[in-house]
Amino acid sequence: MTTANSSKPARKYINQFGESEYITGVFSISNAQLGRTKNDKPYLKCMIRDKTGELPARMWTIDPDYFRTLPVEGFVYIEAETQPFQGQLQLILKTVQGVQINDEMLQELLPVTSKNIDAMFAELVALLKTLKHPAMVALAKVYLEDETLMTGLRRAPAAKSIHHAYIGGLLEHTLSLMKLADAVCPLYPRINRDLVLIGLFLHDLGKTRELEYDRTFTYSDRGELIGHIVDGAIMLHDKVQTLMRSEGVRLPPYAYTVLQHIIISHHGVPEFGAAKIPATPEAILVSVLDNLDAKTSMALAAARPERDDESNHGGNFTDRQFALDTKLFKPDPLAM
Repeated sequence: MTTANSSKPARKYINQFGESEYITGVFSISNAQLGRTKNDKPYLKCMIRDKTGELPARMWTIDPDYFRTLPVEGFVYIEAETQPFQGQLQLILKTVQGVQINDEMLQELLPVTSKNIDAMFAELVALLKTLKHPAMVALAKVYLEDETLMTGLRRAPAAKSIHHAYIGGLLEHTLSLMKLADAVCPLYPRINRDLVLIGLFLHDLGKTRELEYDRTFTYSDRGELIGHIVDGAIMLHDKVQTLMRSEGVRLPPYAYTVLQHIIISHHGVPEFGAAKIPATPEAILVSVLDNLDAKTSMALAAARPERDDESNHGGNFTDRQFALDTKLFKPDPLAM
């Protein structure tokens, strides 16, 4: 593995790539896998990223022994050509070699939210200040005073690759959900807004432990063994104990259990990781809103990305989006 030289001439970012361009430079590599062609020849398939986005990449000829020298999740120097495929750009790799990078380069190679992180966090805190029940106010305060956890919330991606997969993505996703709840809850006067709002605040905080995001996006050992759903429930137990010891505040009967239930059920069904199916009105609303924001964000990222002209490389449909189980129609018919 070589060391990248940050003094090399500037190279194009992914959001500047066009068709049939020759690309060189250092990028992040994710989900590197050794596939087999129809003729049973080994090839490399992976995602190549920088701070502006990501593209699928293929290297059609690779020795399996050389593949094992490459990072599955890490950083590589590549030489490649851009190529349109099924309406999107992909990279055809000619050269790929693992590299080590410094902290300055890291800021260029990991995708980052386009929104202001400080402003988003301030908006999240302002929404938590609208909680009414004293116990929920006290519980939110205990979480907000955990500086390490809140730093994680501000920096972590919401996922390794599926949705909001960028620095600040977890905060962006959580804030979007809380704003959705703020708009939707008045339509259901019998819903407990406090439980929904704080449930959404808590539901994905386990991802600050599940994911590693200081070098590239991957799962931590704890993430592989425990996962964010269980870890979120454990975290809530610890915070409730802290609340009782330091503030002398006890949650009302069932409040702790229902909040844990919201955390462990927010994926909806066991097939998608839920430990329980949502079984309170608030848990159902949290799960539905979470699914709404995640799937809508995935659809927009694939069909109408922020990067200029990325979705306009031939054809009206994206390739199949496995998380959505469909291709997506790209044009906005009212903008044509």
